[in-house]
Amino acid sequence: MTKHFNRELEKLKKLILSLGALAEDEVRMAIKAIELKDAEIARKIIIDDHRIDEMEVDIEEECLKVLALHQPVAVDLRFIVAVIKINNDLERIGDEAVNIAERVESLAKRKSSSFYYDYAKMAQKAENMLKMSLDALVNLDIDLAFKVITMDDEVDNIQSEVYQLTKQALRKHSDEEAFLINQFLISRHLERIADHATNIAEEVIYLIEGEIVRHGNY
Repeated sequence: MTKHFNRELEKLKKLILSLGALAEDEVRMAIKAIELKDAEIARKIIIDDHRIDEMEVDIEEECLKVLALHQPVAVDLRFIVAVIKINNDLERIGDEAVNIAERVESLAKRKSSSFYYDYAKMAQKAENMLKMSLDALVNLDIDLAFKVITMDDEVDNIQSEVYQLTKQALRKHSDEEAFLINQFLISRHLERIADHATNIAEEVIYLIEGEIVRHGNY
């Protein structure tokens, strides 16, 4: 019984890490699509999103099966609860990558504009936060998880900067309203990816220490 239960937990861990790798790939491609304004890469992200959706459903079903069959307690229960929540965050990260891809498809139709925002710094921070949160999960590294949480404010500040720049650009170039709003929304989707990475880091802390650190409770 215990041996079988441990195998089920190990299977869950492998599944959630595989989903994490898929989500990382989607985010990496979305950032490349932004940099190159490449509609073909964007289209591939949208088409491939079903892989993340299907795996998210499979993992949730596996978690519910383990809960029903083994009725785990203490650290094992915390692990499964954390997997369920991280599973949801990874699926949402895939959705944000698709949202970015849809914006890039729209931006790619316009050959020139008076205002372009350079997302490199923001994209790198969001991508790093996702990688670090997954590394924290793999290694149960609580210090790394806390570091991810502290990085969230940096991404929020950049997003506020994009908002202010977009407002200024809209005043000068009202004829480019749709284009400028799409640019702003890309920053919003990157900021949401950072938020989900933060959620994952918080779940890692919950998994290790059994303490809920959401809502700045740390």
